[in-house]
Amino acid sequence: CYAALRMQKQIERYAEEVRQAEGVPIQVRIGINSGEVVVRSIGSDLHMEYSAVGQTTHLAARMEQVATPGSILITLDSLRLAEGYVEVRRIGPVPVKGLAAPVEVYELTGASPVRSRLRATAARGLTPFVGRSAEMTVLHEAMTRALDGRGQVVALVGEPGVGKSRLVHELVHSHHTADWLVVESNSISYGHATPYLPVIELLRNYFKVNARDSTRSIREKVTGKVLTLDPSLQDAIPPVLDLLDALYEEHPFRSLDPLQHRQATYEAVTRLLLHENRVQPVVVVFEDLHWNDSLTLGLLNELVVAVQSARVLLLVSYRPEYQDEWRSRPNYRLVHLDPLTGESVDELLQGLLGSDASLPVLKRFLLERAGGNPFFVEEIVRTLVNTGVLEGTRGAYRLARPFSGSEVPPTVQAVLGARIDALPAAEKRLVQEAAVLGHDTPFALLHAVSGLEEDELRGLLGNLQAAEFLYPTQLFPEPQYTFKHSLTHDVAYAGLLHERRRDIHARAVKAMEALYADRLGEQVERLAEHASRGQLREKAVRYLRQAGAKAADRQAYPEAVVLFEQALGALAPLPETRDTLEQAIDIRFEIRNVLQPLGDRQRIASYLRETEPLAARLGDPRRTAWIQSYLTEHFWMLGRYGDAAAAGEQALAIAQRLSDLPLQVVTNLPLGLAHHTRGDYRRAMEYFRWNATRLEGEQVRERFGMFVLPSAFSLSFVAWALAELGEFGEGVAAGEEALRIAEAAEHPFSCGYAHLGLGVLSLRQGDLGRALRAFERALAAGAFADSPVGYAYVAFHLGYALALAGRPGEGIPILERTVEVAESKGFVARHSLRLAYLGEAYLLADRRDDAMATAARALGLARGHDERANEAYALRVLGELEARHGTPAEAEARFRAALLLAEELGMRPLEAHCHRGLAQVLEAAGQSPAAAGHRESAAALVDALQMRFWGDRLVNAGGHG
Repeated sequence: CYAALRMQKQIERYAEEVRQAEGVPIQVRIGINSGEVVVRSIGSDLHMEYSAVGQTTHLAARMEQVATPGSILITLDSLRLAEGYVEVRRIGPVPVKGLAAPVEVYELTGASPVRSRLRATAARGLTPFVGRSAEMTVLHEAMTRALDGRGQVVALVGEPGVGKSRLVHELVHSHHTADWLVVESNSISYGHATPYLPVIELLRNYFKVNARDSTRSIREKVTGKVLTLDPSLQDAIPPVLDLLDALYEEHPFRSLDPLQHRQATYEAVTRLLLHENRVQPVVVVFEDLHWNDSLTLGLLNELVVAVQSARVLLLVSYRPEYQDEWRSRPNYRLVHLDPLTGESVDELLQGLLGSDASLPVLKRFLLERAGGNPFFVEEIVRTLVNTGVLEGTRGAYRLARPFSGSEVPPTVQAVLGARIDALPAAEKRLVQEAAVLGHDTPFALLHAVSGLEEDELRGLLGNLQAAEFLYPTQLFPEPQYTFKHSLTHDVAYAGLLHERRRDIHARAVKAMEALYADRLGEQVERLAEHASRGQLREKAVRYLRQAGAKAADRQAYPEAVVLFEQALGALAPLPETRDTLEQAIDIRFEIRNVLQPLGDRQRIASYLRETEPLAARLGDPRRTAWIQSYLTEHFWMLGRYGDAAAAGEQALAIAQRLSDLPLQVVTNLPLGLAHHTRGDYRRAMEYFRWNATRLEGEQVRERFGMFVLPSAFSLSFVAWALAELGEFGEGVAAGEEALRIAEAAEHPFSCGYAHLGLGVLSLRQGDLGRALRAFERALAAGAFADSPVGYAYVAFHLGYALALAGRPGEGIPILERTVEVAESKGFVARHSLRLAYLGEAYLLADRRDDAMATAARALGLARGHDERANEAYALRVLGELEARHGTPAEAEARFRAALLLAEELGMRPLEAHCHRGLAQVLEAAGQSPAAAGHRESAAALVDALQMRFWGDRLVNAGGHG
């Protein structure tokens, strides 16, 4: 059956070559009746000969006669031999000349996609399935609910070898799923460093993509299947092709903002599955979540929510040390797989060993030693067969010699180790080489690494399959083998001496570079793993950096950090040269960049400190300047504005000397923020406006390696600065230009910050309705809820606006959460304003003690970090507090101090608030003439600044703007 598939592909390739060479169509006929395969074409003949006699040849000839052109027919006996490795369509009983009874016939439609280890094992026979009736009932009940449109999530949890994969196998291959689409993924132990690896495997299975598919073929398969399913899914095609490394390099999807890229990927996979459920109910299987990467787990979080109203069963499994996040979901069920009970183990042993009179003592021993773990039972029995203690066949064993129990090691790992050690030298060497190559090993790679002749290798693999170590998971287009269980792989790998293990890893790199020369990008994570373990340090550095960049591009920032740090570790032992020094700095820059969205300030500081002496030894002014530029942002975030300004000016001086536009643009942002946060808004706008005016044409859409568009981001903070100064008309123009640039570039982060700038303008002018809409759009457009930095620095404005709008019950939790995020991540910059906002929200909710404590913290923090504008805001809040709950003298002092700062900094909207507060306090103290003066000053500012929407509240007593 396999030969027929290979022959068909060879003939198709040959026919295409002839057609292209001769410009004529080719006629193909496959003849088997005489024992000769003949392919005839116009102008060429190709002959492939082999001998075949007897009933096999007779049946093959009859199948050829019955088959229509281009089809392959097989009998039931052939199907049984290849079951699990091919896909077929039942034809039914067919009369065959020379045979008394009709023959059951199937049409061969294709090779099966990559399958799980258990499915490979199943093709050769499984041990009895026992003791899981309760768990299976839970799964059947979940399927019933899912079939009614109440999508279900079931998590199977258990120790290795307890039977999680077997339970999944029994469900998806039962009659219950006959009318369901089953979509399975594969997980492997190194997968946590490979973004989306299980999702990629799921998509490969779903679209029937195999290792030999060209990029063009993958595009055709994906596009055809998606558009056939539903033409409205066309926008899901680019994310899918991107995951399968088949998207055009220049496609716009590749340049999307990280969060937008991730969200589009999640939506594409989710929509595919949800559209499939309209055609037929769907079972989606993700096993071994403990090995999954963060992006795959993020997608699963989306799926758990999305399937709740769909005909979908999401079935996952993991070991007890892993914890999922779905236990509060109404459509979730956790199923613990405990070890089998004694009765179930007895039933398993009966099916595995049989009923020979010599077996009771052995069965009692196995019942005690295996602890109810079926995999342990199987391995012990296999050990006893291999050592000659048992003889016979499965289900009909007997003791061949006395059994004492000493033949069996105490743990399953020791049992596996003993079995491996007992193998003949050639088989042991091969199973260890396969273990180094990974859980799943392509035949071609194993062939290259082992150095064996192909026939010898196939023979040894056959022996290992018979011994139940390795199983083929794929035969076409190229064979691939996997270990029976992850524990088998782990024990085989651990049994290797360090030097030999290192040598095999190194040979694997060389072989993969040759085998996958035209698509190394698909293999970069495995290349990085092998190069690292093979101590090929230069290659390890290169591949680890490539893998880290790939992870960062897919927003898998925790995985990217690990890979870049491993690259740094691989670089460390190399001799110090100019190249290694440059790489040592650049890798730390890469780590800094992926730590940014994670908000890990402490590690960022550590890596930046390490770069300074390296750059000094290197004598590289450009890298020195970049260090100072990154330190500018770091110092700003920590509230060290003087240090930020010094580092930024140093970076700018070098950038100007080198005419380095990207360096100058990137440095201007944190340098502007440092002055902005201190309240020096005019100085801040100098840096922001430099970017806004110098970036022209395509540069306006350039990110310069940042998570925002500097052109739009700069204008957003120009708008905020102008809001504080009361120059609202000019500010709105700047904010709207920022939004126009961001929307034209379809850049969510930048859109979010543009809405933020416009929101602050509306807030300071007093239009709370418009401010609320802008802040809500900022959070939604930038997906800031997913980003610690974005949430901490955007959401607190929304919480404050809600409190001012009479909704403190909604605003306070948001403000409190932003305070928690900022303090947990060490975000000092602007934290005093965050606390001042929260203090006023507490005041509006009549939580006097909380308000006083929080506002006092805000004032202390602002003064401690020289945030003079935010000091003024904190003083005003304290003035409001004293006016309500303190003494008039204290309230007056607070308002006057706030007013003095506001006047010095040119913060006219805040001046209006302070005059209003003083008017209230002085009126209450009986100082009407003085109060009238402040009321008039407030009214004049309100009129001049057109703070018309809530001007009455400002000039009349009792307002709380």
